[in-house]
Amino acid sequence: QLQLVESGGGLVQLGGSLRLSCAASGFTLDYYAIGWFRQAPGKEREGVSCISTSGGSTNYADSVKGRFTISRDNAKNTVYLQMNSLKPEDTAVYYCAAVFSLVCPDWNFFGSWGQGTQVTVSS
Repeated sequence: QLQLVESGGGLVQLGGSLRLSCAASGFTLDYYAIGWFRQAPGKEREGVSCISTSGGSTNYADSVKGRFTISRDNAKNTVYLQMNSLKPEDTAVYYCAAVFSLVCPDWNFFGSWGQGTQVTVSS
């Protein structure tokens, strides 16, 4: 059974950094593009970043470009999201999700969601 587990969330001050991890079990990430999503209270879930299977292609939401970096280590079956220069508006539950695709598809195609990790940025 495909399972993704996020970790690394927490409370951080304005301008701080966090690194989120998305670890897969029950399957290998080698054939899956991985996306990071977030959902703030009262708001819809939004796509944040995606990485292709090879790691050679990435994309980012405009709101995080230049601040967040997605990467993957297929040997460790893990995808990371390095978040720098955090802002209060980054506060949300962050989820990772997988899609059986070499490249990043539309956000709606992702499935196999993790349980999420809370990120809170204080001002």
